[in-house]
Amino acid sequence: MVVATGELIRAMNYVDDITATLRRMCLYIPSMNTEERKRLTEYLRVARSAVDAAIADLEKADK
Repeated sequence: MVVATGELIRAMNYVDDITATLRRMCLYIPSMNTEERKRLTEYLRVARSAVDAAIADLEKADK
């Protein structure tokens, strides 16, 4: 097995933090009003494009 670098471990910890934050956010969604849910949806769409860009960069680096 390949040894993980400190940079890889930090990056994976960031992903874990993001995932935990999303789980916590989901707890509040039922108590949000329609406008709040719409605004949060737009914020998440921006975040999704950043995640997609990071994935694309990772896949591109393998080629």
